[in-house]
Amino acid sequence: MTLRLGLLGGGQLGRMLALSARNLGFEVIVLEPNPEAPARAAARQLQKAYDDNDALRELAACDFVTFEFENIPEAAAKALNQPGQFAPPVSALLVSQDRWVEKNTFQKLGIPTPAFLKVDSLEDAQDAFKRLGPLVLKTRKFGYDGKGQAVVRSAQNLSEAYMQLNDAPAIAEKLVPFEREISVITCRGRDGQTVVYPVTENIHKKGVLHKSLAPAPGLSPVLVAEAQDMAQRLVDHFNYVGVLALELFQVDGTLKANEFAPRVHNSGHWTMEGAVTSQFENHVRAVCDLPLGCADLRAPSVMLNLIGEIPPRTQLLSITDAHLHDYAKPARPGRKVGHLTCLGATLKEASERAALAETAIKGENSVSTE
Repeated sequence: MTLRLGLLGGGQLGRMLALSARNLGFEVIVLEPNPEAPARAAARQLQKAYDDNDALRELAACDFVTFEFENIPEAAAKALNQPGQFAPPVSALLVSQDRWVEKNTFQKLGIPTPAFLKVDSLEDAQDAFKRLGPLVLKTRKFGYDGKGQAVVRSAQNLSEAYMQLNDAPAIAEKLVPFEREISVITCRGRDGQTVVYPVTENIHKKGVLHKSLAPAPGLSPVLVAEAQDMAQRLVDHFNYVGVLALELFQVDGTLKANEFAPRVHNSGHWTMEGAVTSQFENHVRAVCDLPLGCADLRAPSVMLNLIGEIPPRTQLLSITDAHLHDYAKPARPGRKVGHLTCLGATLKEASERAALAETAIKGENSVSTE
């Protein structure tokens, strides 16, 4: 009998999860209101709202259920939360949905963060600037890819920055002079088995991930171990099942947590070719109570996000060991429509191949600014 995997969300992450699940022999049913959902190519789509009761009942009838993004309605997650069926755990999902709760969870687990304060009014924001100095205002909920954030470097800009948040509950986070951003992706099975992928360096522009380098160049073994330990604390705390990504700032030889995502993550796309087992396959394995695959590096990798439109394929695919993933999404400025992973015998070789690809990438994805 064919087992069924239910999936909340049908974007590109859902597409890659569905493809991996199908390769493992699962039928995939995805709940996604968007009629142009990328996952529809690899799954049977329920084109309904995430809180539609009939759709939730059909998803609940699957053998296993997971999700591809963290901003799903809390009621929908709780309705599907059956022991041994739904993963990652609702507890991790709810913490990730609120930056104030998330930061306090980091603190509880002894995971360092930039200094932060709760902001519920302009007066709170003004007080935070007096106490923290230059800071980043972030909405507590629904922020992603740089949205719901405003950098404040002077008191004169504070009111304007706060207005951008539209009075949403927020936090103020001290602006730290980080050297770079890194991430560590781990996967934990239902039996507690855990695998950790090589730590990755991430380069953003305009708040959106531009490229990832795996493994992160020049990162000391001490910091690699610290990053992996922080991720391990999180998955142990939640009795986690599935893939979790932890984003970190490297600051003066130390690490400070930015946020975590209870799902497969953009900074792990390189694992599709660059690791022995991809993050997508391992997530499916974990959720569906199968043994986890090896997360070791297969080859040094550089992943480039393709933003707005897919560049000429002939240019990209003429590059040695370059691998294109087209999400089948309509072109639109600022939209992630695909990614390219370049492999090499060394990270230098992979980076040189990625540099060739960048010459073909137009528009917003052509220059890294952050």
